[in-house]
Amino acid sequence: MITVSNLRIQFGKRTLFQDVNLKFTQGNCYGIIGANGAGKSTLLRILSGELDSTSGAVTFGPNERLSVLKQDHHEFDDFTVLDTVMMGHAPLWNIMQEKNALYAKPDFSDEDGVKVSELEEKFAEMDGWNAESDAANLLSGLGIKEDLHYMQMSTLSGKQKVKILLARALFGKPENLLLDEPTNDLDLDSVTWLEQYLSNVENTVLVVSHDRHFLDSICTHTVDIDFGKVQLFSGNYSFWYESSQLALRQQQQQNKKAEEKKKELQEFIARFSANVAKSKQTTSRKKMLEKLNVEDIQPSTRKYPAIIFTPERDPGNTILEVRNLSASIEGETLFKDVSFNVEKNDKIVFLSKDPRAMTAFFEIINGHKKPDTGEFRWGQTITTAYLPLENSEFFNNELSISDWLCQFTDDTTEVFIRGYLGKMLFSGEEIYKKCKVLSGGEKMRCMIARMMLKNANTMILDTPTNHLDLESIQAFNERLSQFKGIVMFSSHDHEFIQTVSNRVIELTPTGIIDKQTEYDDYISDEALMAQRDGMYV
Repeated sequence: MITVSNLRIQFGKRTLFQDVNLKFTQGNCYGIIGANGAGKSTLLRILSGELDSTSGAVTFGPNERLSVLKQDHHEFDDFTVLDTVMMGHAPLWNIMQEKNALYAKPDFSDEDGVKVSELEEKFAEMDGWNAESDAANLLSGLGIKEDLHYMQMSTLSGKQKVKILLARALFGKPENLLLDEPTNDLDLDSVTWLEQYLSNVENTVLVVSHDRHFLDSICTHTVDIDFGKVQLFSGNYSFWYESSQLALRQQQQQNKKAEEKKKELQEFIARFSANVAKSKQTTSRKKMLEKLNVEDIQPSTRKYPAIIFTPERDPGNTILEVRNLSASIEGETLFKDVSFNVEKNDKIVFLSKDPRAMTAFFEIINGHKKPDTGEFRWGQTITTAYLPLENSEFFNNELSISDWLCQFTDDTTEVFIRGYLGKMLFSGEEIYKKCKVLSGGEKMRCMIARMMLKNANTMILDTPTNHLDLESIQAFNERLSQFKGIVMFSSHDHEFIQTVSNRVIELTPTGIIDKQTEYDDYISDEALMAQRDGMYV
């Protein structure tokens, strides 16, 4: 249990939030949401003790352990993988080290024997004899194979370290767990494993994430940081979003009676609760909305970008023909024998266990890279808008946001440019901000504005939710779901994939899998998953 009392944090003259009084209780998982810069990570740093609050206090239950997901990938470079994970349970690790040091003494005394006996008793109480196997099971669940368990951390890749540091945070089942963006750099299989693991944890979990499916799968409550306030609501992210939007619409309906509004909210809660109970989620916390009051539902003050894609012409019968494409990097095959046709109304998600495969494919069909073999042909009616994975080269200049966008349109009048930038939440003097100082999220919103100007009928998107906040992801997701043209994309956002795509193409080193199906059905097909795994051997 974590209790927050009268918490206030101030940086200079700016108060991030104040008068925060919350209690996070055992058996619940709290998803922390808020716009970029609202203070989500700051709140976690205060709870972990890494950052002092301006005033107020944070207390834990007696003898409770707190575990935090570490972000420094080099902190444990001198240790083995297994040791790094077991160090996550500091009391157990310290006993192990003290015990081993005593056993190693050449002049082992009777006094040492008594001390070792006491340590062995504590070690057994902490289930220390199973520590190594428990750590190995966590690593295996996250896709770190046994042959890596005794390797030095310094020899591993950044993505492998992400999984190991996550296993370290989970090790020993701490009473309180703080996770800041735990799904970053995880593949979809690892995210699914983590969802299942956290959904059944009986302790207190707080998580910051931009992955809506992940939040929906594990969270019983939502902590909303907005305009200096920190508020706690029952329900997962989707419930918070849909209920706050419903409350906002009701607020705008001046003539609607209070009784009618209350009845509408009650019916919404009943529908949502029924959907949760019947969902495919693995969570054991299905009763999260039973004690919810209508009064708890409040309109959100969030601002969502207005993403609008308007194709100038409809696509013809020929969209894209791909024949025998293959690509490799430094002799390593990313994909081969890729042949397929894109059809009208296709919204295709491209998958691979190696994310470099999707980027290479998109770069090839956009003419930025040559394939090892094969060819492709676009239809004459097709116009494309491409959102690349890396966009830094677009912003390596001294231009203001306004002048930057002017590069991509013939209409450079201030009214026209302000209109597009306003849709992307750049207002007032912000449009004169220099490109080189923009955050990752601001750059992505600029790139989306650039796409909107193209009026294309085919969207090609390489991991489009990177750097975006939940509001931008939600708006982008809803627009693409309604888009009348063609969408070809990659993503690690489960909800984005499930709600946008109607076809799955997986690129492997030995061929492709091409299925006209929903993503959830694709990954739940055990025979198909077995075939898929065999294609990566």
